[in-house]
Amino acid sequence: MTSAGPGLADPDPPGGVQWRLRMAAAERGVWTGTQLRRLLAERAGLDLSAASVSALFTKQPSQVKLSTLAALCAALDCAPGDLLVLGPTAPAPASGPVLAGLSDRRPSPGPSRVAGRRSLPPL
Repeated sequence: MTSAGPGLADPDPPGGVQWRLRMAAAERGVWTGTQLRRLLAERAGLDLSAASVSALFTKQPSQVKLSTLAALCAALDCAPGDLLVLGPTAPAPASGPVLAGLSDRRPSPGPSRVAGRRSLPPL
């Protein structure tokens, strides 16, 4: 993977997730990390260092705490989907022997599953 350069979005983000904090902030008139830091403190009660806010604002993080994500959403009056965009992910190639014989079997009764996905947990 190549680096897109400072301040530019990674064209091929890891895991197919694109971090859009800077764009979501700009759409709401927040142009600097200082403005975002102030909003986080005022609206969400989160006091992040200037360096932490700058890193969130300019780079694609490898992980974000749920409490930080919730604070960002409260500060910017947005939803997590405004900050994180899931891109298409290539399915892992299946090997021949694993799939051999599956077409000959009858589907088992019970909740159906979508190709490789787990069913939803009970409510």
